[in-house]
Amino acid sequence: MKSRLSNATIAQLPDTIAKPRYDRGVVTPGIVHLGVGAFHRAHQAAYVDACLADGDTQWGIVGVSLRSPDTRDALAPQDGLYTLAIRDSAGEQLQVIGSIQSMLVAPEDPAAVLAALTDPRTRVVTLTITEKAYLRAADGSLDENHPDIAHDLANSGSPKTAHGFLAESLARRRAAGTAPFTVLCCDNLPANGATLHRLLVAYAALRDARLTPEGDAAVNSSGPLAPHIADEVAFPSSMVDRIVPATIDADRARISVELGVEDAWPVMTEPFCQWVVEDRFPAGRPAWEKFGVTMVRDVGPFEDMKLRLLNGSHSGIAYLGLLSGHATVDRAFADPAIRKFVDALWAEAIPTLPEDAGLDTSAYTAELAQRFSNTALAHRTAQIANDGSQKLPQRVVASALARLEADLLPEHLSLVVAAWIAACETRGKSLPAGHFTDPLDASLSDLFARQLPIAQTVAAVFDLAGFAKGHDERQTLIEFVATHLVHLRKGGTTLAFAALGIQSEAT
Repeated sequence: MKSRLSNATIAQLPDTIAKPRYDRGVVTPGIVHLGVGAFHRAHQAAYVDACLADGDTQWGIVGVSLRSPDTRDALAPQDGLYTLAIRDSAGEQLQVIGSIQSMLVAPEDPAAVLAALTDPRTRVVTLTITEKAYLRAADGSLDENHPDIAHDLANSGSPKTAHGFLAESLARRRAAGTAPFTVLCCDNLPANGATLHRLLVAYAALRDARLTPEGDAAVNSSGPLAPHIADEVAFPSSMVDRIVPATIDADRARISVELGVEDAWPVMTEPFCQWVVEDRFPAGRPAWEKFGVTMVRDVGPFEDMKLRLLNGSHSGIAYLGLLSGHATVDRAFADPAIRKFVDALWAEAIPTLPEDAGLDTSAYTAELAQRFSNTALAHRTAQIANDGSQKLPQRVVASALARLEADLLPEHLSLVVAAWIAACETRGKSLPAGHFTDPLDASLSDLFARQLPIAQTVAAVFDLAGFAKGHDERQTLIEFVATHLVHLRKGGTTLAFAALGIQSEAT
């Protein structure tokens, strides 16, 4: 058996492998990251690694898994080191990343997580916990009835959720006279910093109303927490972009051969990487701009372009690709019908973006087309398909509603929503059961079992997911989606594309 990648073995790696260009022993923690998955390790951790190599060694990362110990179990024996494999059709470049200093698993030791968050050296807390972990109700507000929210309100010292950890640590920092950290959301939420700010203030208000004084007198001696978070804690918004497919066993085996030592969890990614961040960090931050991060006053236009053009088309490729039998993005995008559909989807979404923000949508979509064609990544459509009820509102529904408000048709955008519904219905039939998952799976299964007329099915799905809730154009959008779902049920993607004037590959 090969030895593992670690501080002790890194010197043995071939010269062709890029290694940390700094002494890891002098790095101190400055960032706590909640949700250490593959995306964080391919994106924020890589940017921080570059800052450390530049000599600013006060920004080491303490990684926190809120659920599973898998990442910690893989990286702890490797001293937090892992390989980033940057792949395109021209080849692969391997770089060992050293910015993650330690890993914590919240369910095993919530006290250790709170200790890291309250450490005065921690000045930035970043999050990639996926859309569903923000525990929003259908109307976008905090889901006050979620069992994990109820748990955290009753057990503030041993929370489960990001809300619970952030609120408790900010309360403890205030009680100790320690300045609050900056909270930097890196998930695909609209106005993600402002959204998290609103949700956390709502959670803190619930906490203020019911937190018992037992054991918390010192924490609560400074008064209610919600106004403190509302007025004193910075929540800049950000936009992140890098395609990161799931690592498979073949990747592990190939990279271990290249390294000469075993890496239990390398990360695959593409050459492209983008991060746009609102520059509001009262407690300080790394000099990310030196390494390609765009620091701006308002991230909104960049975020909208990414969500509606990249993420929206990604969802369309995923669901239509699954229904067409394509397992990966590059194969789906190579399907002439899906390729034409994506071009038309972009043409629908682009007019919904602000005209005065200086966005170069032509260059952006050309670059997306090149990225989607990357055969080296093998980005699975099933991976992108997960959590559609949480992703589609900001990726697709918002654009469709904006078009309807402008008296324009959302023909292609609405097909993405119909394709999501059809793909959910197809699991356990032409697609394997559990091929992808959604937080609404149980409710959707019950709904589909009722075999309602299509229009009623679509309306019920909109009710469950909260799509277009309260919007004047909601019923019109439901009708567009229902028409597409009729086509998908009767003739699959071939008929759905034909109804849009797109000739399917199968015809």
